[in-house]
Amino acid sequence: MKRFGFSLAWGFATIVLASSLVSAAVVDYTWDVENFTVERLCDEHVVTGVNGSIPGPAINVREGDTVIIHVRNKSPYNVTLHWHGIFQLASQWSDGPEYVTQCPIPPGGSYRYKFTITKQEGTLWWHAHSSFLRSNVYGALIIRPRWGHSYPFPRVYQEVPILLGEWWNVNVEDVGNNASQGIVPRNSDAFTINGLPGDLYNCSQNQTYRLNVKQGKRYLLRIINAALNEQHFFKIANHSFTVVAIDASYTRQYKTDVIVLAPGQTVDAIITTNQSVGSYYMAFTEYRSSNVINNNSTTRGVLVYEGASQSLAPIMPDLPDQFDTPTAHKFYTNITGLAGGPHWIPVPRSVDENMFIAFGIALTPCNLPGPSGCINLGGINVLLSASMNNESFVLPKGRGSSMLEALYHNNVSGVYTRDFPSQPPFVFDYTDPSLAFGNTTLAFAPKSTKAKPVKFNSTVQIVLQNTAILGAENHPIHVHGFNFYVLAQGFGNYNASVDESEFNFVNPQVRNTIAVPVGGWAVIRFRADNPGIWLVHCHLENHLPWGLAMTFEVENGPTPSTRLPSPPADLPKC
Repeated sequence: MKRFGFSLAWGFATIVLASSLVSAAVVDYTWDVENFTVERLCDEHVVTGVNGSIPGPAINVREGDTVIIHVRNKSPYNVTLHWHGIFQLASQWSDGPEYVTQCPIPPGGSYRYKFTITKQEGTLWWHAHSSFLRSNVYGALIIRPRWGHSYPFPRVYQEVPILLGEWWNVNVEDVGNNASQGIVPRNSDAFTINGLPGDLYNCSQNQTYRLNVKQGKRYLLRIINAALNEQHFFKIANHSFTVVAIDASYTRQYKTDVIVLAPGQTVDAIITTNQSVGSYYMAFTEYRSSNVINNNSTTRGVLVYEGASQSLAPIMPDLPDQFDTPTAHKFYTNITGLAGGPHWIPVPRSVDENMFIAFGIALTPCNLPGPSGCINLGGINVLLSASMNNESFVLPKGRGSSMLEALYHNNVSGVYTRDFPSQPPFVFDYTDPSLAFGNTTLAFAPKSTKAKPVKFNSTVQIVLQNTAILGAENHPIHVHGFNFYVLAQGFGNYNASVDESEFNFVNPQVRNTIAVPVGGWAVIRFRADNPGIWLVHCHLENHLPWGLAMTFEVENGPTPSTRLPSPPADLPKC
């Protein structure tokens, strides 16, 4: 009897040990960044991607897992990879933006990214953080709950990644080089769903994404806007959505027939296949917040019920007008966080660091020759630029070190300065429509590489104020290293005496990328509990090289686990 009792106890201990071991795993990948040939829009193209596919490999993990990615750069270009939305706690050297947290991986070089998924669940993504390479170098990053934990929403039959991409019929590095010089880059030639352009484009009848479904089931769509320059409406004919998460943060269930995503954002939404057996188009169309001419096209895939007739054409959804800002704003503002849900942390109520950041398009003097060089504006030769608080950010390329290395080695001089302003240099009517006609006094911003130092574990609140200089536009602002609470957002100039009364401290949405309304503002708040250098920038790809960015320098914490770790031995050199 004693022997049986011992065996039972040992068996129970084995189960407990096994359970603890499977609750977190090491997920190891080897990726080759390389050139390969694909056929799109009637022609063959040489592109740079990962492991020969567009999108690249999906990362499938559970909360608590450690991810290791061995990256071998077999392409002819410098490259870095960014794990969009991952906190990088104690793994700051793996965040990825070139010259900020690391120098690029050169052709023929390699680097091992390693990070642990901590208190995050849902849909994120990864992408190149080097010029326009992310047009093809991107993929899904899906985080499921730990074993033994469940989703805070009804069980679904299947989970499906839906990645919106952007396609050029030219070398994207040439497009990126134009953007880095302040020249308006060429518009893309198509949008794609899971790498396929869809049947509205030439030679693409057989390159249309198809999702086969069963009637009467629930499907979780993990929707990612990996496009470089455009926000989008997304609809499926005759079907509605229940949003359950955004940017890998759970939300209260929100029912809608249209989803809106800015570049960098993700939405987890459940659909129920409760329609008649048939075929239904899913479609992305641009949300245009300005009159800037973009890729004015729609891409679509098809949702096909089991048993649907192949002879009947799919039903097309009624899409919003591309300038439908009220619909976009309704979606962006009506979502609330799942207070009390998994990984929920109440909003910190006291603020240690208040910032007001006015941002938008700017100008810089130009002496480039030829028709593809300078723009003549009021008799002045200029190039397009962008700024935050009248500082136009420049990556410290050619300075021998990334910003994070300079911080770690206490050798900041010559790489960056610690004087990014907490307020604009002067106050004006930020959203005055007349600014769109080229007020050159306000438009010029000096080039600089500046960081804003903040105390470890301090609470930072930022008013993000859009400006109308050279034209108002909805800007998606992404914060590396942190999630933030969206306390409020609106149109016009932010007015604390009025707008603070609208702050949501109970269940605000939690994001890593906020679409700041066109001609408007948003207030975000986060706790700076992650030491290092963290980039804040517009996720429209041409706006980062134009300078719409800044960085936070978060000081070390008091314990070894809250201090910046030593750089890896294989960290690329500048």
